[in-house]
Amino acid sequence: MNDLKIYRKRMIPDECILLKDDIILDQTDDRIITKWNTLKPRRDFHHGYSCYYLKSGYKVSKFYREDNTLLYWYCDIVDYTYQEAENALVVTDLLADVIVYPDGYIKVLDLNELAIALEKNLCEVQVITQALRKLDSLLNLIYDDKFDTLSADIDAFSMNLMEKDT
Repeated sequence: MNDLKIYRKRMIPDECILLKDDIILDQTDDRIITKWNTLKPRRDFHHGYSCYYLKSGYKVSKFYREDNTLLYWYCDIVDYTYQEAENALVVTDLLADVIVYPDGYIKVLDLNELAIALEKNLCEVQVITQALRKLDSLLNLIYDDKFDTLSADIDAFSMNLMEKDT
């Protein structure tokens, strides 16, 4: 998967965007780590790192403010499709998200979007079921104090790159 292209596909709104400016820092059969800046300027966050856990169906991102302070960890429930002809990974957002704040506070987001997707037939029932199972698995990791099994990969790269920048 050299020169891999990564696309972010969303159901709400319906879009598929090439993440052309994301930089792949590391890539294995199990995960891909990227560094990125926001697609559009925002006040709340500026840049970050993401780890795509290909077998688990999570995308875990570390969001930073412009001054390099940690804002929070953002976890997307996703599905992955590899398109060999284009050497592209399409990351489909399965709508449910989890934020983990630096103080340990946890917030689950966008469950209402799962209901909307089901009501409007934007996806199959099995996709919603898959999303809920992945969400449950992720929350169990967090509640069992094992989030570091997901955050450690990003922390290793982000710390090394920040040390090089100083």
